[in-house]
Amino acid sequence: MSTLTTPGQTPGVTPALRKSKAGWNVLGLLVFLTAGFPVYWMLNTAFKPAKDAIDPDPSLLPTGFTLSNFSRALDIADFWGPVGRSLIVSLAVVVIGIVVGMLAALAISRFAFRGRKVVIVGILAVQMIPLVAMIIPVFLLLNDLDQYDKLSGLIITYLTFILPFTVWTLRGFIVNIPKELEEAAMVDGCSRTSAFIRVVFPLLAPGMVATSVYAFIQAWNEYLYALMLLSQKNQTATVWLGNFTTKHGTEYAPMMAGSTMMAVPIVVLFLLVQRKMAAGLTAGAVKG
Repeated sequence: MSTLTTPGQTPGVTPALRKSKAGWNVLGLLVFLTAGFPVYWMLNTAFKPAKDAIDPDPSLLPTGFTLSNFSRALDIADFWGPVGRSLIVSLAVVVIGIVVGMLAALAISRFAFRGRKVVIVGILAVQMIPLVAMIIPVFLLLNDLDQYDKLSGLIITYLTFILPFTVWTLRGFIVNIPKELEEAAMVDGCSRTSAFIRVVFPLLAPGMVATSVYAFIQAWNEYLYALMLLSQKNQTATVWLGNFTTKHGTEYAPMMAGSTMMAVPIVVLFLLVQRKMAAGLTAGAVKG
C-alpha cells in the first residue's frame, strides 16, 4: 500500500519528523549564537572607536570602524617578542609531545609488559589533578633545575599536562589499527620499525593532526604558568595582554584588538588542517 503525499512534501517524512528536525535546527542555531557571540563582540570592540568601547549603553551593532586600536595595541608594549616566544613554546610542545607521545602510545598499545595497566591508569589519574594545585611544586622544581624564567622550563611544564592527553588519544588510534597489517609488512621483509613507518604511521596522520592542534591551542592560550614562571622580559602573548590593565583602568578596545591578533594563528592553523582534524576526531570516537 503506497503512501499518498501532497505536492512539495518529501516522501517518507512525517510532520512529526519535520518538527523534530526543526527543533534540533533551532537548538543548534542557539548553541552557535551563544558560542559565537563572544567572538563577534571581540571583533566588534576591536574595530570600534575606543570611546564607544567604554560606553555604558553599548550597541550590539558596529558603531564605527577604525584601525587605531591595533596601532595602540602594537605601541603599548612589544608585541612581536611575546608572540614569537609563544610560537616557539607552542611549536616545541607540539613537536616533542607528538614524538614522545606517539612512541609511548605505541609501547602501551603494542607491547605487553609488567605494569602496563598501572601506566594506563596513571595517565588518566594525572589528567584529573588541577593544574593550579601544581604551581608551587613546579616553581620549586624549576628553580632547583635552574629553569625558572626560561622558555625551556615553560616547555617542560606544558609537556607535563599535554603529554598524558597525547598518549591516551594516540593510543586509541593505534589500538584500532589491526596488528595484522604490521605482521603482513614484516612477512614481506620489513623490520618492525619499517613496518610502523610505512603502514601504521600514515594511518595515524588524522589522529596526530587532531592531537597537535589541541596541544598547540593549550600551549598558546595558557596564562597562569606563563605568568608565574616567566619575568616580564620573557613574557608570552597571553601575559602580554595584561599590559592593557593598569592602575588607571583597562583599555578594552586595544585589548580586544590584541586578542584578535592573537587569535589569527589559531584560526589559520585550523583552516589548514580542518579536514584532517575532523577525520581524526571521528576516527578517535571509537572504543579503544
